[in-house]
Amino acid sequence: MLIDKTFAKFVLVGIANTLFGTAVMFAFYNLLHCSYWVSSAANYFFGSILSYFLNKYYTFENHERSWKIVLKFTVNIIVCYLVAYAVAKPLTILALSGQTKVVQENVAMLVGTCLFIALNYLGQRFWAFKKKG
Repeated sequence: MLIDKTFAKFVLVGIANTLFGTAVMFAFYNLLHCSYWVSSAANYFFGSILSYFLNKYYTFENHERSWKIVLKFTVNIIVCYLVAYAVAKPLTILALSGQTKVVQENVAMLVGTCLFIALNYLGQRFWAFKKKG
């Protein structure tokens, strides 16, 4: 079942993690004046460290000690990030063609965040932290 206790825990962790990561991303973009890609990557670099520990031990209750899990989690994050943000930016630029680059990229980062969350949940639940048996 896709929506259950595990999903509820993922949502709670996700809210905290998304607030943290999104703050990092917008700070990098708007305060540090980093590029779209550097800003969104900073979100997932710092946010993923928090996400790994919260989701591994709390959400998915996985206490297995293995570099394989770390590798699967990392691959999942990278693939979800690249897909979400590579799709979000051109679609948002197309949809907001009359807006400034700053508006387009801020909205694209928000859209990318939403796409990432959905893809990441599926990847973590059914691949990275999948229960054996």
